[in-house]
Amino acid sequence: MSPIGTIKSYPNNPRVAKAQIAAAYNGLEIDFEQFDLAKRTPEFFAKFPMGKVPVFESAEVNLTESSAIGYYAAALKPESGLLGKTPVDQALIMQWVFFAETELTTNSSGWLLPLRGITPYMKPNVDAATEKFKRALGALNTVLLTKTYLVGHEVTYADIAIVTALVPTFTLVLDKETRSAFKNVVRYFTTVTAKPLFSKFLGDVKLCETALKFTPPKKEKKETPKKETPKKEAAPKKEAAPKDDEEAEAKPAPKPKSKLDLLPPSNFVMDTWKREYSNNDTDVAMKWFWENFDSEGFSIWKVDYKYNDELTLTFMSNNLIGGFYARLERAHKYAFGSMLVRGKNNENTISGIFVIRGQEVPFEIYDAADYESYNFTKIEPSEYEAKKDEIYKFMAWDFEDCVDGKVFK
Repeated sequence: MSPIGTIKSYPNNPRVAKAQIAAAYNGLEIDFEQFDLAKRTPEFFAKFPMGKVPVFESAEVNLTESSAIGYYAAALKPESGLLGKTPVDQALIMQWVFFAETELTTNSSGWLLPLRGITPYMKPNVDAATEKFKRALGALNTVLLTKTYLVGHEVTYADIAIVTALVPTFTLVLDKETRSAFKNVVRYFTTVTAKPLFSKFLGDVKLCETALKFTPPKKEKKETPKKETPKKEAAPKKEAAPKDDEEAEAKPAPKPKSKLDLLPPSNFVMDTWKREYSNNDTDVAMKWFWENFDSEGFSIWKVDYKYNDELTLTFMSNNLIGGFYARLERAHKYAFGSMLVRGKNNENTISGIFVIRGQEVPFEIYDAADYESYNFTKIEPSEYEAKKDEIYKFMAWDFEDCVDGKVFK
């Protein structure tokens, strides 16, 4: 039988296996072609405007998104039952496919990509993604208490989607101790991955023994080249002094400094604080913060979005925070912030804490286009003790209704 099409991606991508396994259960084949993202052509972008892999090409259709590719392979033989044989089963299967994407893959990416150095490591973001993933795993564990498969009594596309989404965490970060809290999921995962058609495309899945951890990159020491001592020669004739216009050309005028650079020196170094926050648990970082904070050289501000009643979906609220941060490029040297989205879809708020050089909101912040959409309220030193717990919760993302957030560093 000729292949139904070709998937292009990088090697050992579990998302590719999702479609390959679905096709195999239907007695079909899909060709695989290793793809170098650096060699994307205009023709490639014409077919796949997002430019991401995996992609699927065939005479019938060109597809992106691994779940859609897998669904197509599963749907080619409706009688196989991979997509369910009743409306109820079909709905349940799609429920688990969406669960795999939104609860497992999204959060495992937020956990794993920074640890692997693919995206920047920001500890609060990684911690939040980790907790969300474990919460989803807990829900799955409860469902699997009395089940061998998710829908019915045999493998369906729901199992294919869930198991392939679990592979990265089960092999990289879920060590034995962590797995012990999710025994039903472990039983399910090992049972399904041992099936011939799963092992054919996933290989021999080795469960994680030592969890991958973040290792801060080492700073390379710059070697200063040795200056060669010139041999003594006869003293050359003195050249005429350069003209004024030549001197001006050789020494460009210094760039104007921020007013914040003219403030008296402070023992609280913003870059040191940012490293403490990024590389340590929040309780350790906050202990350092209060031991070193200089209330004369810096100030703390509560920040609230003015139009919380207009917010809708939580991910869109988080995008608003990202947009605000993008316009604060000049403030990185002088400010640190932790802004959170709290609540649920169509009923959420944006608020947070900023630490700023000086005692006023500086030009580098109030000049941003989105600044007028936020209220900056100064927390006076006399209020620090009373508000320490609230400040900690914003830094640790420790509110029960916290659903997302972003850190400005």
